[in-house]
Amino acid sequence: MMGKTTNKFATLLGGLLAFSVVSTACGKEPVMTTIGAIYNLTGEQRNLDIPSSQGAELAMDEINASGGILGRPATLLIEDGETNTDVIAKKTATMIAQNPDMPVLIGMSDTDVVLAAAKAAAKDKRIFVTSGATSPLLPQDVPDFLYLACYGDNVQAAAAASFARDELKFTNVAVLYKENMSYTMLLRRYFEESFKDLGGDILFSRGYGPDSFDDAVATLPEADFIYLSASPDQVVDEIRALRNAGVTVPIISGDGFDIGTEWANLPDESNVYFTTHADVSADNTSPSVTAFRSAFKKKFPNVEPDAFSALGYDTVKLVAAAIEAAGSTDVEAIREALSTLTNFKGITGEISFSNDSQIPTKSVTIMKVIKGDETFVQTILPENVPAP
Repeated sequence: MMGKTTNKFATLLGGLLAFSVVSTACGKEPVMTTIGAIYNLTGEQRNLDIPSSQGAELAMDEINASGGILGRPATLLIEDGETNTDVIAKKTATMIAQNPDMPVLIGMSDTDVVLAAAKAAAKDKRIFVTSGATSPLLPQDVPDFLYLACYGDNVQAAAAASFARDELKFTNVAVLYKENMSYTMLLRRYFEESFKDLGGDILFSRGYGPDSFDDAVATLPEADFIYLSASPDQVVDEIRALRNAGVTVPIISGDGFDIGTEWANLPDESNVYFTTHADVSADNTSPSVTAFRSAFKKKFPNVEPDAFSALGYDTVKLVAAAIEAAGSTDVEAIREALSTLTNFKGITGEISFSNDSQIPTKSVTIMKVIKGDETFVQTILPENVPAP
């Protein structure tokens, strides 16, 4: 009797599973909309990715509080990439295998790690939207399936060059850049090209490795300012080394300098500028930023939001808007909707995709460090941007 009951149950279960597989294959929408996320919650990129993941979580909370996506609950699955490309690729593939209805993944803030995830996602024809990796070469490496929710490095480099020439009236620069990192090397390249196009002189340009920063600093010539293309985890130590070496001129850099409360480790520093994605400080009285800060502080009481928090938040909202516009969780429908999405109003600015570009048109925020605090200076949409 037990054997017959078990056989009947197995037959019934098999039929249900078969029905489920057929329904998915025929395009029946899943009960819940699932978005995957890979963020480096450990390792050297945690200072960028933890805030971004927190912003993403907040966005998903708000989406569900407003009815979800396509009228059903939505979920954000977050995995720790551990700042390890092998781990990232494996976890991306595993997430897709375990969640076959998941059409989109998001995350991370650096070119090299994003490529590991996006290439793995593209193998299964899934979209990857990076919240903070700014290389404008990324779409060429993963055609059709990799989108940016942020501007490209060529845009922020052009904004920094314009600010240095037009606002600060600098005519020459000495450049230092970290070697063997895509972000720092591309940022340096685009900055030098932009600064020269604006009539500026590059007096010196030198790369440095893990043990050669001090040697590079020792060879610096006198210049109006230093452009330092560094990774976020080294900013404090390298600024301190420059100042200890007697370098007093202004230092300018990119969004890798957006290290938030880490600037408190340099309480006497007031001569650093950097480009970033948004000013989300308490000094910004914009209604959207005020609302974002209030919601963020409620969810994460002991954390100060930064531009990367806002990028993670915007990315989830952007993906949700694309799915809503597509009216489906079908990957091709979402890709088409995302490619033509315009005037999406995010915390980090208005986002529009056009001319088949997988990189949005966005403005750049200039910040200044004053006594260990980040202070808003201005917003720039550069006119002359180097080609990728």
